[in-house]
Amino acid sequence: MPLQVLTREVQPRISRRSRIERRWSATRETHIPTVQARPQASARLPCAHGHQERSSGPGSPPGQGPQAPVRLDQMNTQPLAVKRLTKRREFLFVAKGKKAVRSSVVIQARRRDGSSHSGDEIGCGFTATRKIGGAVVRNRSKRRLRETARLLLPLHGQPGFDYVFIARASTPDRDWSRLMGDVKSALVSLAKDEAPGKATKQA
Repeated sequence: MPLQVLTREVQPRISRRSRIERRWSATRETHIPTVQARPQASARLPCAHGHQERSSGPGSPPGQGPQAPVRLDQMNTQPLAVKRLTKRREFLFVAKGKKAVRSSVVIQARRRDGSSHSGDEIGCGFTATRKIGGAVVRNRSKRRLRETARLLLPLHGQPGFDYVFIARASTPDRDWSRLMGDVKSALVSLAKDEAPGKATKQA
């Protein structure tokens, strides 16, 4: 077969194949941008309510919403100052006032005349006689009474009053919780009864 005839038969086949490849390539290039141009959501962007379940730590801001009202008298409440009574005439002055008798303590109270301390202070003294024991017993009794007064007088004492705590025989060995109860009961009773010289007793 002549060379020219063979060339004519092969050339249409090659041309037809080239056209198919070009058409496939064009179709592929047309669809690739469509897939890549699709928008993607960023994983770092928070949603509208993404922090609702976040635990609040010590430094976190206070939560929104209504809060419990704070009374002005609660904001201005301060512990009352307690001043020790050291002079004999102060003890004699309080002895003429009212008193409350309990199993382990006797507490005397009287409104002061204003010459010794300021009106917003509480005066406090302690005494233990030889009737309850020797020096060691008396000192132990007064230490226990001083501690009860430190804890309870700012809460249950009356400003402008002087108090004298008198130890009894059961004061040094009284169970601490019961001693605290006796002192608290006596202070509350004295606060309710302000009649001078009237004794309140508890069986």
